[in-house]
Amino acid sequence: MSPKPAPTEVKAKLIEAAIRLLSHGGPEALQARKLAAEIGASTMAVYTHFGGMGALVDEVAREGFRRLSANLAELHETDDPVADILTLALAYRRTVVENPQLYAVTFGQSQPNGQKAALGDMTDEETRKHLGEEGIKAFNYLLRAASRVIEAGRFRPAPEFAVAAQLWSALHGYITLEVAGHFGTDDHGVDHILVPLAITLGVGLGDTLEAATRSAQVSIESWRAKEGNDGT
Repeated sequence: MSPKPAPTEVKAKLIEAAIRLLSHGGPEALQARKLAAEIGASTMAVYTHFGGMGALVDEVAREGFRRLSANLAELHETDDPVADILTLALAYRRTVVENPQLYAVTFGQSQPNGQKAALGDMTDEETRKHLGEEGIKAFNYLLRAASRVIEAGRFRPAPEFAVAAQLWSALHGYITLEVAGHFGTDDHGVDHILVPLAITLGVGLGDTLEAATRSAQVSIESWRAKEGNDGT
């Protein structure tokens, strides 16, 4: 007889199964019966380990943030903090574009079977203290980037959270439209929309047009060299 898997192992398998189902079938595919079938268990496994589908959706969202943080952690800071912001944006974009269904759940844009991931008001400092650590950790990469560029004098002095939230809003809005198909394929939106958007934001936040354009060029060239993509 095979040993009974540990509860943590079953939970991890259910989360991975949920992400697979989302990827292949969208939010409608995320059902207790299908999850159980994916891992060869009964539907009770979902309720035993999560208490219900709502808690499972919350955990899927947290896993999305964990994966986003892991990808952002691979980036290395340079002596050009403005270029680093665009590089971070490109890594964020790649993470979401590669698994749009997962991140639709993570950011509350998708509600599998009416279950929406628990979110909180990030504009309130007290509320932010009680938000899930996975989401805050991911946001902190943007917060760190905003802090560096303000300290370097490239952006005018401003609350770091406000700057990071503006950058996040613009970036996520772009990604949402790209994933929906509004900006074509083959990364055309990066050149025609995202990079100009980054330059416009930089200038609006205090950088010069010349400096922002130069940093954007440095970032995109470095990114494409790393990705093995010359943009053609």
